[in-house]
Amino acid sequence: MFKFTTLRNLLFLGLIFLVFSSSTIKDTTAADPKWEQLFNGKDLNGWHPKIRYHDLDDNFNNTFRVENGLLEVRYDQYDKFNETFGHLFYKKPYSHYLIAVEYRFVGDQCKGGPGWAFRNNGIMIHGQAPETMKKDQDFPNSMEVQLLGGSGKGNRSTANLCTPGTQFERDGKIITQHCTDSKSQTYNGDQWVRVEALVLADSLVIHYVNGEEVMRYEKPQHDPAKGEKEGEFLKSGSISIQGESHPTDFRKIEIIDLEKYAKNPAKLKAVVDKLMSTKRVAAQ
Repeated sequence: MFKFTTLRNLLFLGLIFLVFSSSTIKDTTAADPKWEQLFNGKDLNGWHPKIRYHDLDDNFNNTFRVENGLLEVRYDQYDKFNETFGHLFYKKPYSHYLIAVEYRFVGDQCKGGPGWAFRNNGIMIHGQAPETMKKDQDFPNSMEVQLLGGSGKGNRSTANLCTPGTQFERDGKIITQHCTDSKSQTYNGDQWVRVEALVLADSLVIHYVNGEEVMRYEKPQHDPAKGEKEGEFLKSGSISIQGESHPTDFRKIEIIDLEKYAKNPAKLKAVVDKLMSTKRVAAQ
């Protein structure tokens, strides 16, 4: 009788332990990373404009503005573009993250804008700090997830990669050319497009368009010193969007910060796999 009672109590305590353990595990793994809205839909709080030939935080000619819940890049107060390339920087840098924008091109290009900047914008990642840019500097040293719209004729991919002051590796080879096309389709007209970039410090970057992977590369890095092949690896940096002479709307700029998983590769992979198992497409 004693042995039976003791065994029953032990089994009961074991059951409680299993239930408690399962509950604890569930509580620590149930919460998925949440999207943080970098653009609040109301104003430019948290963002800093840097426009060529102008000081940091001088939003020359009201280039970057918020109207009707959209972050707009506009040139209606310009007489001519005059190579006043602009960038709107978020207030803090990131290292491991998934960033997404939903954008569209509207209207006509600003008079004097270069031909290559037609329906052209970008998400600058792993960028230099805006306060370190020279007054006449055109682009921050960064990796640019290039956003392009179609001209209505031929193919023009988006989520390409351009590298002002930088380079990268792909399939074990260092790539030094300035721009590399993705394998995305062409998006003509004023349709909304969602582009995401998974950025894992200095190891891996993947570009997605409407839920489809279109490009991946490794080891983002600064241009090397003279005589060297590799540059300093880019582990983190600023995030900015561009003003390159074509009016652009952004209705969403959001991020999932993955930094807390950076030192746990297995957990990071599980979180990323789960995030990317969902195909996110811009609604029209």
